[in-house]
Amino acid sequence: MRLEGRVAIITGGAGGIGLATARRFLDEGCAGVHLVDLKADALGEAAAQLADDTRVGWTAADVSRSGEVARYTREAEQRFGKVDILFLNAGIEGVVKSMTEYPEETYDQVMGVNVKGVWLGMKHGFPVLERAGGGSVIITSSVAGLVGTPNVSAYTTSKHATIGLMRSGALEGAPLKIRVNSIHPSPVDNRMMRSLEEGFAPGAGVEAKKTFEMRIPLGRYGTNDEMADLALFLASDESRFITGAVIPIDGGMTA
Repeated sequence: MRLEGRVAIITGGAGGIGLATARRFLDEGCAGVHLVDLKADALGEAAAQLADDTRVGWTAADVSRSGEVARYTREAEQRFGKVDILFLNAGIEGVVKSMTEYPEETYDQVMGVNVKGVWLGMKHGFPVLERAGGGSVIITSSVAGLVGTPNVSAYTTSKHATIGLMRSGALEGAPLKIRVNSIHPSPVDNRMMRSLEEGFAPGAGVEAKKTFEMRIPLGRYGTNDEMADLALFLASDESRFITGAVIPIDGGMTA
């Protein structure tokens, strides 16, 4: 019970990594897990899969809008009495197009969710964590935040930007006993990668997956559960002296 009595907010909570992490946190004794995602129906389905009405709450919110971020943090604190863990995991991939053909509106949307959503999460989340006596903020970035990738300029830019937000957050949070770290997954076997595979090789997603896997020394995609295991470590006291860290979880892809 590494998280006994603690309360977590998980954005992107209806997605693969978010839902796997919620399940892991509950298994480790969380007193409450508050899921945040854009669509209420997806959140309802995710909460039903967790099958624990007393310890699971959710809020449908656009993480790129300040008022909605303030609302999900407020609702989580009101429901469970406090918040100790903030997993800023919401993210979108955009489209696969060259920089000259990339739609400006899609670029703005990707930056809004992936960057502004993280900034707003800490802006509104820090006071809640401070009231709880401190806590842990975990940001889902990507290996695309560590190296360049052609034809996904918005996604790559957004994931680089989260490192700057994480480092600023770690320095501002330290006096408040708030730790902030980012995790950087390789391709993970979930919906987002199906979308990207199809984008890079329309009609040939299986072949695209094999190509991606060849770039990973361990020879395979990561899993949602493996990402959840790392989030659990960073949420727990086992990482109590870790803050400001960029942590790849990529099968050696960036080695």
